[in-house]
Amino acid sequence: MSKKTIQVYDRPAGGWGALKSVAQQIFEQGIPAKGARTLLSANQPDGFDCPGCAWPDKDHTSTFEFCENGAKAVAAESTARRATPELISQHTVAYLAAQPDFWLENLGRLTQPMQYDPASDRYQTVSWEQAFELVAERLNALPSPNDAIFYTSGRASNEAAFLYQLFVREFGTNNFPDCSNMCHEPSGFAMRESVGIGKGTVLLSDFHVAEAIFIFGQNPGTNHPRMLGELREASKRGAAIVSFNPLRERGLEKFQDPQSTIEMIADKATSISSSYHQVKIGGDLAAVKGIIKCTLEADQAAQAAGKPRVIDVDFIAEHTANFDAFAADVLAEPWDVIVTESGLTREQIQRSADIYMKAKSVIACWGMGITQHKHSVATIQMIVNMLLLRGNIGRPGAGPCPVRGHSNVQGDRTMGIYEKPSPAFLDRLGQVFDFTPPRENGYDTVGAIGAMLAEPNKVFFALGGNFATATPDTDATHKALRNCALTVHVTTKLNRSHLVHGREALILPCLGRTEIDMQETGPQAVSVEDSMSMVHLSSGINAPASKHLLSEPMIVARLAAATLKNRSKTPWMSLVADYDRIRDKIAMVLDDFADFNNRVKVPGGFHLRNTASERVWNTATKKANFKAHRVPTDLPIHRAREKHGRQVFNLSTTRSHDQYNTTIYGMNDRYRGVFGERRVLFINKEDIEQLGMKAGSWVDIESLGEDGVHREAKRFMLVEYNIPRGCLASYFPETNNLVPLSSFADFARTPTSKSIPVLLTPHQAKETASAVH
Repeated sequence: MSKKTIQVYDRPAGGWGALKSVAQQIFEQGIPAKGARTLLSANQPDGFDCPGCAWPDKDHTSTFEFCENGAKAVAAESTARRATPELISQHTVAYLAAQPDFWLENLGRLTQPMQYDPASDRYQTVSWEQAFELVAERLNALPSPNDAIFYTSGRASNEAAFLYQLFVREFGTNNFPDCSNMCHEPSGFAMRESVGIGKGTVLLSDFHVAEAIFIFGQNPGTNHPRMLGELREASKRGAAIVSFNPLRERGLEKFQDPQSTIEMIADKATSISSSYHQVKIGGDLAAVKGIIKCTLEADQAAQAAGKPRVIDVDFIAEHTANFDAFAADVLAEPWDVIVTESGLTREQIQRSADIYMKAKSVIACWGMGITQHKHSVATIQMIVNMLLLRGNIGRPGAGPCPVRGHSNVQGDRTMGIYEKPSPAFLDRLGQVFDFTPPRENGYDTVGAIGAMLAEPNKVFFALGGNFATATPDTDATHKALRNCALTVHVTTKLNRSHLVHGREALILPCLGRTEIDMQETGPQAVSVEDSMSMVHLSSGINAPASKHLLSEPMIVARLAAATLKNRSKTPWMSLVADYDRIRDKIAMVLDDFADFNNRVKVPGGFHLRNTASERVWNTATKKANFKAHRVPTDLPIHRAREKHGRQVFNLSTTRSHDQYNTTIYGMNDRYRGVFGERRVLFINKEDIEQLGMKAGSWVDIESLGEDGVHREAKRFMLVEYNIPRGCLASYFPETNNLVPLSSFADFARTPTSKSIPVLLTPHQAKETASAVH
């Protein structure tokens, strides 16, 4: 483990630091030769799709097409370490639960199915047949199918997700909480109302011609490192890159491309952001509305002077609705409100607007720094409003670009992993598979936790993921899971969720993305959909970590066959004998996947139709809709400060650089200068002084939820950082317990993990000695 230090990181993102980190990760996992060979197959036509993020593949002919965090994900999956039943059963679950997540991750790959034994408080080996029969028996004994909850991780393939939703709907429920509910749900909701489709409209090629790229609430250097290559090229050809983020993030400042021999040998880097604006946490809506206000005021001035219009009046007239009411709302918004709530000066906003108005093509990107707020839907619709104002949707180099996380989180939703399915989808699914799908909407993530809390004895089944750690309100979530009669997890490694279990529990180990999936008709490929709606194949190259592993499609099929038995007409085992058969069924249900097998086998795959990119608006008005929203001044942070005073901080959870979602690969956050410690709190220097403390002091964090529940996270070290006053940042999952289950995005119900009102108090225990420099 690294020595605990805090030090300023003044190197660019990427570069030699990234290569060193990749080499170290491969070596530590005990796979120096195989690891290098495996990495060279990542994101290649005849290889596997990286199990990390959903950023699209650029060039399959490049020497390598992976990034630092993708390499960590691949190395972790390809590790030589094995978490055998013999190893796991040496320890009680109580002992395992007391270990840090990093320790659990490093036990290695699970090798056999295991069942919890309450008498010994240990997991013991169980056969696959016994496991499937147990789940089937418990599911069929439930009073209602709606008493079962089926979670999905964004790493599941299209084929696994399609079979999974089919099985669950044949079983009789739409209870599909999934990781989308905790990340980009607001993006889908907001964009469907605004432009008629919940996906981004841009392709990777649009980044090559965009004149300006606006980035909101995103840290690509850690979360989507391959995106930095596109931003580097855009910057070098002169495109303006305007970033809005409370924290100064190294990846948005400078990047040294490990694939550029010149940059690496000369030790030079490329500047990324031409403008960097540190909005207050949650201030993006105000900032974007300010840009729009500047644009409308400039348009009024141009009209008065008889000059060309600033806004695209022809596009607005032909393709949009509600413009007049929207423009009136923007012009009526007071500048002092915009400035106060954004945390930017009027001059900063004007400079951003000037860049926007000058550019003939603009892309707007955003991440979870936008989606995990109470007003996230309104913020995204304001970003789309900005694009509509000058016709920046449906032409080259322009459009909205929500940058999603897990490698197939978008594809899972396309395949039907959704608690509120459309009637048209259910009609077609029922027609193709000859059954009557349930029509009642199911639980999302927040609803599922609430239901498990209120109604014990449910069955919780997770196709991947780490539900107990990814979710908000940790104490409540853990209690909900322990209320269950049975918890089942399909997984590659041991994680926290397996240790927060129901009365009965199973762990079902599956193949990883990097491994050969051998079925009756030979080796199989699965398909995934990236953030830009490209669908392509993924084929593992490594031998499975254990002969006992099953693929996710096989696990779903065998579970369905055991549970549904004579009441299902679906040929489950035939479908998983050859995944082409699954894809043929997908093509029968989803029109956009017509001729699926032939199209996906072309190198690079195919692009799903995006109606908004064609300027076809599938909205109620059959137009793109301008959506008016006032700048919010009555959010939880406002109310907390009214009640408790200005000493209330606004806390945003974030990832470290040695982390992907809930997986902890190491204890360092290189770009932020944190080494060997995760219980840190990034804070402005002046705020530290006002608290009467110093960098390195330890504090407790109290959440000011509005539900009357006391929530506290103890012993966090203050780290001086370039962040606006009144704002804090800290890692999740360590601070997930501070997010109330009842605090979520309007309309989309995403937990508000990026805006938590908190108070800080000195930690009373004896402070741990720490080397802080």
